[in-house]
Amino acid sequence: MSPNRIEEDQFKNQLIEHVLALAMLEDLGPGPLDVTSAATIDVDTESTARLVLKESAVLSGLDTFKAVAKCLGPRGEAMQVVELFEEGTHLEVVPPANPITVATIAGNARCLLAAERLSLNLIQRMCGVATMTRSFAALAGAHNIQILDTRKTMPGLRVFDKRAVRAGGGTNHRFGLFDAILIKDNHVRAAGGVTAAVEKARAYLQKEQRHLPNQKIEVEVTTLDELHEALQTKAERILLDNMAPSLVRLAVDAVKQSGHECFIEVSGGVNASNLESYFIRGVNAISIGAITHSAKNIDLSLEFD
Repeated sequence: MSPNRIEEDQFKNQLIEHVLALAMLEDLGPGPLDVTSAATIDVDTESTARLVLKESAVLSGLDTFKAVAKCLGPRGEAMQVVELFEEGTHLEVVPPANPITVATIAGNARCLLAAERLSLNLIQRMCGVATMTRSFAALAGAHNIQILDTRKTMPGLRVFDKRAVRAGGGTNHRFGLFDAILIKDNHVRAAGGVTAAVEKARAYLQKEQRHLPNQKIEVEVTTLDELHEALQTKAERILLDNMAPSLVRLAVDAVKQSGHECFIEVSGGVNASNLESYFIRGVNAISIGAITHSAKNIDLSLEFD
């Protein structure tokens, strides 16, 4: 594993810890105390429970229950979580008679109840994102086109959303503003044009090569004129933004005629109803914000034995 990959994993693990700590503070308050459990359940009571899937879905984040439980101290850390299916497994459920147990949890009853709602909120969302991603990726994959996510995620939940996209067969775009250069329309206006923006970006990368090795420049274009200018700069990636399929075809032809090989991404307004119209030879990827900002939570519940 490369040093950059190790640093990335460490960053994401730290981010998860911070997000979960804040979420637990929100739920348990400054105590921290689940007053209902404290009032009704003896402190040393042990219980077992099942995480039950009640509708068809792609599984993602089953280990989240364990991560949440760790926030509750030694009793939480001792909790045993057994995942019965792998990340990314697609399960068909025929409701309501045939729910599927996807994980078992055993441990201190108070900790189980304190971790229940936050864990379910995250797992339900992650399974929803993974399931919606799969619906797009399965179709696009037949045409060798990747489905990419975007930064249109719920604040604080991006690390979970991005993982769920991978579980559904999608591909992660940049994680944030720090790990890739994507020159958008406002960057172009502020920099003084496409050419100026790319030239400045290349100079910056040359200066910061140690921190951003092998970085490729992506340029968003909305017209054929902008595309031609981007091609003249030899940008490694081109984002065709909010173009109708007919214009995308012209843009792909223009790239071919230029002789410049680049990664072509389509974005903006792509949804389930028009997805197939963008399966155009020469397009490498389609980015869809809806897979993270509009996915429906999947019905799962925690049921005590």
